[in-house]
Amino acid sequence: MDEKRQTHVRKKKRKLRKGRTFFVIVLLLAVFVGVYSYTQYEAGQKLASSTGIEKKTEQFNGDPQSKSNVENILLLGIDTRGESRSRTDSMILVSWNKKTNDVKMVSFMRDIYANIPGYQSYKLNTAYYLGGVQLLKDTLKNTFGVEINHYALIDFKSFESLVDIVAPNGVNVYVDHDMSKNIGVSLKKGEQRLNGKELLGFSRFRHDNLGDFGRVDRQQKALEALKKEALSPKNYKNYPKLLGAVKGYIETDITNQQELSFVLPLVKGNIKMDRLTIPVEHSYNYGYYPQAGSVLDINVQQNKQALDKFLGSNE
Repeated sequence: MDEKRQTHVRKKKRKLRKGRTFFVIVLLLAVFVGVYSYTQYEAGQKLASSTGIEKKTEQFNGDPQSKSNVENILLLGIDTRGESRSRTDSMILVSWNKKTNDVKMVSFMRDIYANIPGYQSYKLNTAYYLGGVQLLKDTLKNTFGVEINHYALIDFKSFESLVDIVAPNGVNVYVDHDMSKNIGVSLKKGEQRLNGKELLGFSRFRHDNLGDFGRVDRQQKALEALKKEALSPKNYKNYPKLLGAVKGYIETDITNQQELSFVLPLVKGNIKMDRLTIPVEHSYNYGYYPQAGSVLDINVQQNKQALDKFLGSNE
């Protein structure tokens, strides 16, 4: 009887030791992950602060969300080149359904001839030059009736750095044809893995038959390829450094808490991405105005209907 009791006690002690060992291992792993995440976050912040790029605080009043599960974010890309105010080179509205993880991406051509509130009509990308993010948001709202909840603004040099952080081994992209003119890099036709500078060059190239329309299409393809690379499990380890760098590289009205709430659903993957370019086909003519130069004269109503239909499916 005593032997059975002793055997039972020994087994119980072994289970307790195994339980303690497992707890210690989990605790050590948690500490390691915490220390790694913190040091990488700090490294990202230091990297962003070392660029010398001055971040400005933009006035922005976002629209209230009409649908609790859909967030509309205006992504803006600029090339400051040391200027105090520049024009927006890229204007992309990202509509994200947090429930289904569906993303609708709408690119607005910069040469659209638009009525800018408080000014005469100019190219759409002039709105940011005249009055910052808020005036551009108001111009899009007045023209197309589109809801914009948040914005994110990034300089092209910062974009290069963020790409290299999130995808240090490059981003897989199919290059339509050889490219080099005015983009600072030389790209060869075919499947390529592009670093940050090369991906930016790919996105900005417009010296072919498609001109600005081809450039916008490549911007969308670049973001889609970057999304795929960022959501690859092998790049999860880069997220802490990315989050640290984002605070220095990207100007936005999105809070830290909101950023985290965005990241967690995205990590789950299974993101479906659809794309649209405004103006749509057969809805514009080329025009010229002395104060604006060569522009796209668009059928506003036709494009508004196309936009409503496209975004309306993201519910």
